[in-house]
Amino acid sequence: MSQSENEFNGLKVMVIDDSNTIRRTAETLLKKAGCDVLTADNGFEALPIISAHHPDILFIDIMMPRLDGYQTCALVKNNPKFRDIPVVMLSSKDGLFDRAKGRVVGAEQYLTKPFTREDLLGAIRTHLLEKTQDAN
Repeated sequence: MSQSENEFNGLKVMVIDDSNTIRRTAETLLKKAGCDVLTADNGFEALPIISAHHPDILFIDIMMPRLDGYQTCALVKNNPKFRDIPVVMLSSKDGLFDRAKGRVVGAEQYLTKPFTREDLLGAIRTHLLEKTQDAN
């Protein structure tokens, strides 16, 4: 197995999206890359999972019932235990306003749906793997 095939092994990735299709698609793509995948269908449901499992990175949909992506991101980033977890916002809109608002609440990146396997893995590479290389 080449280095690139197992570079994602053991990474805990969480996908929070109210669309079952998006969650399943992301989960399948990420599992094939070797990630451990956690999912939730809204921010409210995600918070106890984040607390219990401390994922390495979060992909959060913006438009969700109960607790939207911005609120979820803000709650994660305002908690000293979790503020270092990179957050990638997912949206079907590619608006400047959404990107700016995502930055305000602390999101590291913004992906527009439909995303590709490379979008997801690229985000993980940028925020997790390059960070660990910088630390070494």
